[in-house]
Amino acid sequence: MNQQLTQNDPPIGIMLADSNPLVLSALSELIDRDPRFSLVATSATAEGFLGTVMRVPVQIGVINWNLPALGGAKLIEVLREQAAAPRIIVYAEDTGDLPRLAMTAGAAAFSPRSTPAETLLETCVEVAAGKMVFPFLDVRELQSDPIHQLSRKERVILEALSKGLTNRELSKELEISMNTVKFHLSNLYEKLSVKNRAQAIAFYYSSRLALEPK
Repeated sequence: MNQQLTQNDPPIGIMLADSNPLVLSALSELIDRDPRFSLVATSATAEGFLGTVMRVPVQIGVINWNLPALGGAKLIEVLREQAAAPRIIVYAEDTGDLPRLAMTAGAAAFSPRSTPAETLLETCVEVAAGKMVFPFLDVRELQSDPIHQLSRKERVILEALSKGLTNRELSKELEISMNTVKFHLSNLYEKLSVKNRAQAIAFYYSSRLALEPK
């Protein structure tokens, strides 16, 4: 369904990130020609994208999954910690499990490069309106992924565990009590179906590898 913007609506601020200069140029021209959008900036790297959106308000980010050097999954993860981060559309080849990986990472949409350019523009409008836009996915499979069931705090703790932090260091770093740390760890182990810290760390790295760009 096409989303129509009224004349009173301000243009949607979009930033593009793609390592392919031809793709970046073509998308820039496409966005520039459409009055519904305002092209804020472009970048060839994930770091460049992150540096810009930390300084300049951007509503929608259109990124390739295989961005150097962080990659799409890590970039989306970093953006989740930012209060006013743009909503991310992954614009990439629809290969294998990529739409599911993008959704699990926290993207707002996946737009295959094989679809007409107008489809990407409509996806931008829908995401700006608060919608999520993905090809058909088996949501039951997503919900069965333990990582998907973790709270934001539990994700933070899991990543901290992977760095070798002790309970005392976790307490200090997260500014929570030791009892609260133990409470979160207990919930974390239960959700991941692991018995101890070492198994949780092993699970973390196996999951991270699954989210790395192919």
